[in-house]
Amino acid sequence: MVRFSDLTNKIIDDDQLVRLVVDQHPALEDGPVEIEAMREEVEPIRKQTLNVVSLKLYEGDSTEPESITMEADAFNKLAGDMDMADIIRRAQPAYPPRRKTAAPAAPAAEKIDYGSVDHAGRPKRGKVSDAEKATVAAHLDKVNERLKREGHRTIDLDNTEHVARYGLEKLAKEAGHFQQ
Repeated sequence: MVRFSDLTNKIIDDDQLVRLVVDQHPALEDGPVEIEAMREEVEPIRKQTLNVVSLKLYEGDSTEPESITMEADAFNKLAGDMDMADIIRRAQPAYPPRRKTAAPAAPAAEKIDYGSVDHAGRPKRGKVSDAEKATVAAHLDKVNERLKREGHRTIDLDNTEHVARYGLEKLAKEAGHFQQ
């Protein structure tokens, strides 16, 4: 694949590819954008870097803060005769610190054995295992009794979807359903 610089439209060799993600710019309307360029094209960025402060200004009960970026020297002058670095060191964290240790994982849900009479035939997404099909076929009356007691639909040998899902073709034929 041939890549072209978004800045100069020159071909970029793979080892020279640099991705720039622009987070803030007056022309941005729908969030950050990505620009591909050559390494040599972005060198001036490092040389022209400004010493800035980014902050959010909350006024009154406003729900949306105003995001501000300004030169660090101008921000530091706001402290008057005090040392801004000292003020920042003594300031309260704006957000609670992140935990360094991971929270214990929630216990895994017990896997339901749909091959048992206690769970076979329950409506669910996904495929029906051979074990569940065999249980339903061998214990259809018990399974339907439990399903009805639990408030679920029962497995009906007149229902072609149920017959196909649980592999009950032989049982349905023996019971006189779906005669051809």
